[in-house]
Order: sequence, then C-alpha cells, then structure tokens
Amino acid sequence: MTVADKLEIAARPGIAALGRLRIGTSTTLMAIVIVLFAFLSVTSAVFPTPENLSNLLRQTSINGIIALGMLMVIITAGIDLSVGAVVAIAGIVNALMLQAGVSMWVSIPLTILIGAAIGVFNGILVHEVSITPFIATLGTLTIVRGLVMIMSGARMVANLPKEFGQIASGSVFGIPSMFIIWMVLFVVTVFLLNYTQLGRNFFIIGSSKEVARLSGIRLRPNIYAVYGLSSAYAALAGILLSSRLSMGVPTAGISYELDAIAAVVIGGGSLFGAAGSAVGAVLGAIIMQTIRNGGNLLGIDPFALQVIIGALILIAVGIDQIRVRRAEKG
Repeated sequence: MTVADKLEIAARPGIAALGRLRIGTSTTLMAIVIVLFAFLSVTSAVFPTPENLSNLLRQTSINGIIALGMLMVIITAGIDLSVGAVVAIAGIVNALMLQAGVSMWVSIPLTILIGAAIGVFNGILVHEVSITPFIATLGTLTIVRGLVMIMSGARMVANLPKEFGQIASGSVFGIPSMFIIWMVLFVVTVFLLNYTQLGRNFFIIGSSKEVARLSGIRLRPNIYAVYGLSSAYAALAGILLSSRLSMGVPTAGISYELDAIAAVVIGGGSLFGAAGSAVGAVLGAIIMQTIRNGGNLLGIDPFALQVIIGALILIAVGIDQIRVRRAEKG
C-alpha cells in the first residue's frame, strides 16, 4: 500500500463522521422549519395562504441556488464573495442579449458560461497566484460590479420578451417553476457531492490540501471546478431574478453572498472546510427567508429581523467552533 493510499484511508473516518453529523444537523433544521411554519400559521392568517407560500418559495429559490454553489466552495475551505456581483452581471448580460434579439435559449446558456468563466478566474487567482479566497473573490466582486455599471450605463435593462418573464412567474401543478429549478439543482448537487469523485475530492481538499495532493488529487482542476460551479449557480440565479423582475438590474445581488454564506453555516457547513450538505444549505436558506417573510407579516421591524438572523449566524459559527475543538481533542 502506498503512502498516498494510507493518507486517503486516514481521511475517511473524519469524512464519515462529518456525514453522520450532517444527518443530525439536518434533522434539527427540519424541526426548526416545522416549528417556524406552525408558529407563523397560528400567528398570521396570511402566512399559510397559497399566495404567500408561493411567494416565499420564489423568494427563497434565488438565495437557495446561490447557497448550493457556495456550499461546494465552503466544503473546500474556500469562500466566494463574488456571487452577488455575478448575479448582477448575469441579469444584465442576458437582458442585453435578449434586447438585441438573441433567443433566450441561446442567451441563457451563454450567460451561465460567462458566469462559470468568472468562477474559473477566481480559481486561477486562488490556485495559481496563491491569493487567499477572501481577497481574490473580493477583488473579483469589485471588478464585476464596475463592469456591470459600464455595460448597463448604471440603468435598468427593460422591455424584455414576455416569454422570458414567464420562466419565473410560471408554475407546474401550482408549484412555482423557480422552486422546481432549485430542487433540480439540489438533486444535482446531492449527486455530485455524494456519488462522484469530484464531490469526494472537494471534501478531501477541505480536510487537508496536503492530504489531497499526496492522495493523487490534482488541485488545479478541482479548484477551478468548484469556483466555476459556484459562479455558474449564481449566474442562473441572476437570470431567474431578472426574469422575475422582467428586467436586468445593475444593483441586483447586493449582499447575496452574505445570505448564501449564512444559509450554508446555519445549515451545518463549516468555514474550516470538509463539512456541509446540500440538505443543510437548503434548510438554512428556508429558515432565513421564512424568518424574513413571517417577520414582515407580523410587522416586526426589519432591522430587528437582521439582528435575529445575525444572532443565528453567530450561534451556528459558535457551534461549529465547539465541534471542531472537540474533534481535535477526540
């Protein structure tokens, strides 16, 4: 048995333990979602109505899609602060193409590819230039935000085809199409993380880049892939947001990266890497948006809601810190 084989085997118990932890975390999160829905259904007559629930699903789908992409980056012990800017540039680029007469069946894939290219650029900065993910993606965020303003002239891009707006406003058997798209991506992400070598590589890289390297994992394509996927997910979210608004908005996506990180952390993801699940990210996004939706219906000050969500993030990070320390001692 080679040294690389031994190192890979040594990494498995930790990954397996994290898998068991994710199951427990997801169960707890599901219980929180049920309690929130029950409480709000009793305290607000509007909350359980089909119209509000449909609106809640549409609101959550945007941040939920971004959170799935962010999850993969965080699993590798990285971070992607540029996703909010990618949301904006995707909405503007796609809207400009539609205005120019390009079919949406062409503009949408091209826009997602452009988003993925931005992610690969992040990967190059992180792997080739050895810039920390925080600084690399912060720089990309600033660059992309500037490009958005230049391309749009700091104006909204309106008068888009009606069929494009129907993507976000449509539904299938009463289920919003945006939610269906989110769930399809959820299934894809679950499959990728749990049943492919690429997903396994993400966890091993997050556990230790040195272990990954000695195990024969090529860091370059995996780092490129994880940041490319994150930005591709964000680009799709930007397209859906512009479809919902029926226009490209240059200021779209502001602070969306923070919401995505919060959803992943609340969902059990670790900023230290090698931990997190798609189920947790989805439930984290649902919890955050349900608190916002329910708080608005109950007339709670939106600033107070921010305090509550901020407290949830701190609690989740605190639990993660305790968990890591116990793992190091044990």
